[in-house]
Amino acid sequence: MFQISPLAFVHPNAKIGDNVTINAFAYIDDNVEIGEGCVIGPHVSIRSGARIGKNNRFFDGCVISADPQDFRWKGEDSYVEIGDNNCIREHVIINRSIHAGKSTKIGNNSFIMAQSHIGHDSIVGDYVVIGNAAKIAGACKIGSYTILSSNALVHENCDVAEWVLIKGGCRVNNNVPPFSIMAHNPIEYYGVNAYILRKGKKSESVIDDIAKCYRHVYQSQTSPFNAVKRIETDVDQSEERDAILNFIKKHEYRLAALPKEVTEE
Repeated sequence: MFQISPLAFVHPNAKIGDNVTINAFAYIDDNVEIGEGCVIGPHVSIRSGARIGKNNRFFDGCVISADPQDFRWKGEDSYVEIGDNNCIREHVIINRSIHAGKSTKIGNNSFIMAQSHIGHDSIVGDYVVIGNAAKIAGACKIGSYTILSSNALVHENCDVAEWVLIKGGCRVNNNVPPFSIMAHNPIEYYGVNAYILRKGKKSESVIDDIAKCYRHVYQSQTSPFNAVKRIETDVDQSEERDAILNFIKKHEYRLAALPKEVTEE
């Protein structure tokens, strides 16, 4: 069974799971699927293409699966996929994909705070925190266990890896490697995300090796290519070291916050 306010609109073709609560003035469109145990707050708009898992909570004024804000979109049918156990606060906007049959994706157990915006085709992992009024442009990736603090901006096509902390007001204009902290505008490397890594049961020796990797990348006044070579010879092999190396190579050495003199080499 589900509980729907008589003041809400639910399209007759929408698929509503068990124990869903839909509050007054919510709007549930055609071609929507909502899993069991979800709570839809007042004035929430869930538009065509939304695919929502279990036990999510949507607060007042959210717009889920909004039409993309992109001139390339010509009305194609596309989706927003949201996993389980997410908390999505007031006036969050999540746009669906600009590509037919494709999706903007939100994982599980994330906390998306008020007035934040997630653009088309972006992918957000698990256990992510997105702060108040943070903005994620189209086709971005936000890795699991990452925190975007309030008013952070992530530019289109940027990849923010896992276990990253983006401090408040920071403007991300390129790819951010795992386990790091970024701050300020223009963006600067601010250290290793040690506090959160300790919460994740990472050992002190692992954290020290991560710091050593980033001394080569950000503090040795050499190119990312040379930094990778130094890491391979200077830092013992580990899952974390390999995650850093693989991320840098995958993105062809294009990283946020590299010193200007290095990027101009």
